[in-house]
Amino acid sequence: MIPVLTPEQMRAADSAALESVGGGDVFIKRAGHAVARVARTMLGGTYGRRVLVIVGKGHNGDDGRVAAEWLTEWGASVQIIDAAEVAGQIIDSLVTDLVIDAAYGIGFRGTWSPPYVLDVPVLAVDIPSGLNALDGTVEGGVLVADRTVTFAAVKTGMLFGDGPSLCGEIDVVDVGIDPLDDVGTFLVESSDVATWLPPRDRRAHKWDHAVRVIAGSAGMAGAASLVSAAAMRAGAGMVHLSWRGDALAVTPPTEVVGRALPAEDWARDVSSDVQRFAALVIGPGLGRGDDIGREVRGVLTACDVPAVIDGDGIGASVDPHAGHSVLTARTAATILTPHDGEFAALGGDVANTDRIAATRELAARTNCTILRKGPTTVIADPDGAVYLVATGDERLATAGTGDVLAGIIGAFLARDLSAHEAAAAGSFVHGMAGSSCAQEGAIARDVVALISEVLTEVAHHVN
Repeated sequence: MIPVLTPEQMRAADSAALESVGGGDVFIKRAGHAVARVARTMLGGTYGRRVLVIVGKGHNGDDGRVAAEWLTEWGASVQIIDAAEVAGQIIDSLVTDLVIDAAYGIGFRGTWSPPYVLDVPVLAVDIPSGLNALDGTVEGGVLVADRTVTFAAVKTGMLFGDGPSLCGEIDVVDVGIDPLDDVGTFLVESSDVATWLPPRDRRAHKWDHAVRVIAGSAGMAGAASLVSAAAMRAGAGMVHLSWRGDALAVTPPTEVVGRALPAEDWARDVSSDVQRFAALVIGPGLGRGDDIGREVRGVLTACDVPAVIDGDGIGASVDPHAGHSVLTARTAATILTPHDGEFAALGGDVANTDRIAATRELAARTNCTILRKGPTTVIADPDGAVYLVATGDERLATAGTGDVLAGIIGAFLARDLSAHEAAAAGSFVHGMAGSSCAQEGAIARDVVALISEVLTEVAHHVN
């Protein structure tokens, strides 16, 4: 996993590193050399290439100057321009082959006026100048980078707000500055998912990783089908689906066992054999109402197996009179998967611009792992650890993809991952499958169809 630091944490790590070596020149030299290496890759070689380096007065500018020295030594024609003098200039491929933005770093306050860069790739040093390193906001001008070389750790502002659209591809470079021991936020990588997911045992039985799904109702049969199919594709050996309504309200996927719930007292029905299952998914497409809320809370109370609560189950898990009491009383792993509206319904602080802090607080209050959906997904456990997942894109912004995510996470819980790992791995695989779909017209079923391929690709990451 890649550490993710706030600007304040990064400055503390910088100070500790500087104290240990007695000066910052060594880190500047390493950073500048790393920038030059990435620039050489972007250029496809350096001999005869033209590079424009925009530098400020601080250490960010120093990194750019060192990179310029290396690129010059490697045969490039390098021009250095002061950041204060580039406002309004037009830079295109007639002038240069690459722009290196070393104007301002994570400590920048205020605004600046960058040049107009037309058809030339931009490489940002540590962070695109003008991007707030804490929350990803922008006040004033900023250069959109095709690639960003950042040092020691990803900064939070690179993953939230405008950060993902401004940073391009991110290279995290070790220059000898170690994040402090109290870092509790990490960006999930493919290798992490590969490590967490156990390979299926040769002697495995279908009941070893069975998932119980409570989802769907008349008019919302698709949610039940998507959850169940996704769980099967993500490695559940058996999926047993139950839904609200009559026997014909939902048609389960071919491989899924299905039957309707009784009209009332679901908890008695579900708990009669729930111990045969390694995980429970409850909520998608169930509908809303006080009666449904009572039934959902009854199931969560009676069935203390690892559970994913999604969709309509999220609001239903909150008792109008006793708040989060049903959730806090559970001893088995519990994962809630809210979007921002559902996050607010759970009592989360959606007004807090620090999404990590707000999600961490709700996880502690509910005693659950919270997966807060967004362009960068935040997963917080009750003890305060946070995983971030940045896979996926706008192709997942379509009906039913949340149901797919719930099914994947349920299967991963059944495969013996912890709640935190199952939520993070599920979000990662879900995002990878979504970003592998066709650019236009992708639907939730397309995401389900790609889960197996993504899991195979992830498994090969370490094999």
